Amino acid sequence: MPLWGSNINLNSCIWFEIEDNKRNATASIIAGLLFFVGWWLMIDANVVHPDLVSTGYYVWGTLGTISLIMVNLISRSQIHGDSSGGYFDTNVARAWLFVGFVLGFASVIASFGIFFANFFPKDISKTPGIELFLQNILIFLSSIIYKFGRTEEESF
Repeated sequence: MPLWGSNINLNSCIWFEIEDNKRNATASIIAGLLFFVGWWLMIDANVVHPDLVSTGYYVWGTLGTISLIMVNLISRSQIHGDSSGGYFDTNVARAWLFVGFVLGFASVIASFGIFFANFFPKDISKTPGIELFLQNILIFLSSIIYKFGRTEEESF
């Protein structure tokens, strides 16, 4: 005897099959969510603990955001020297990418230092320091996923 509903045929969700055309969308969505959650955590820290969060703490998230933009402005073809046009030659593109990664690492390291210098040894809530560190980690991860998780198309 057949089970109830055995004649119903449900296809799998086509959108979640990761192919080249879906890979870009998936990487973009994941990177955008990580970026959103990172900034949401910092805004939450400022709303919940306004006396513990200095406005200077936003500098590191802003530098992480600038790093995300810098890293993702350079295409892989510019790094490898395959591009025929543009304002950057290969060395300038590699230097630009290097500076972008340095800004990203600097924001993560600075937020880690702020957490241990201003929140860890004191007898105060450590939540804003953790959220500051997580903000910069998530922005950096979103930059990495958005850069290396997508495939580049040759023509626009």
